[in-house]
Amino acid sequence: MYRLGALVIGYFLGNVQSAILLGRLKGIDIRTQGSGNAGTTNTVRVLGKKSGAIVLLMDIAKTLIAILISRLLFKSVAPGIVVTLYAGLGVILGHSYPAFFGFKGGKGIAATAGLIIGIGSPILFLILAALFFTCFGITHIVSLSSLLVTGSLPFVLILFYCNQPGGLEAMFLGFVIMGITYYRHKDNIKRLLTGTESKLNLTSKK
Repeated sequence: MYRLGALVIGYFLGNVQSAILLGRLKGIDIRTQGSGNAGTTNTVRVLGKKSGAIVLLMDIAKTLIAILISRLLFKSVAPGIVVTLYAGLGVILGHSYPAFFGFKGGKGIAATAGLIIGIGSPILFLILAALFFTCFGITHIVSLSSLLVTGSLPFVLILFYCNQPGGLEAMFLGFVIMGITYYRHKDNIKRLLTGTESKLNLTSKK
């Protein structure tokens, strides 16, 4: 029951589409601009770095709120890491397939970042953050950096939680999140393989 409960809480909050809402305030549908993705990277490209930062922080925040609510409700019936991952998975699904916005949302990377923060392990966070920023610093490709982190997530989870209650389920959920991310990035993967994936320039003044 707690699994479904955390998923539903996460999915509901995942429907809060900050990129779409911010775009509407500026008179556009972000899903018709740039790459068409309702996420941080496309917001930076279309609306600028300040708007992108707002979207990033809001998408991280909604994940943390879902995790907090789920932990408060289910802390006495399930391991915290399992509740956290189900809530985070729910947000990623809600962000990627929002019922309130025609099931067309973003790719869930900022939500995944919120999940990694919400796990509450500073070392785990530092490992995955180092992977992302090292890859991005070398390539300037957000999609590749995101795929590296989500691909590493299940293995880092089993490394840290294999001897704790819910460890194997945590690893399984890590693979589910990885699978969703890779599926959502299938077009990016094709462009990465052909060397045509766009890079993100954060040095511009926009």
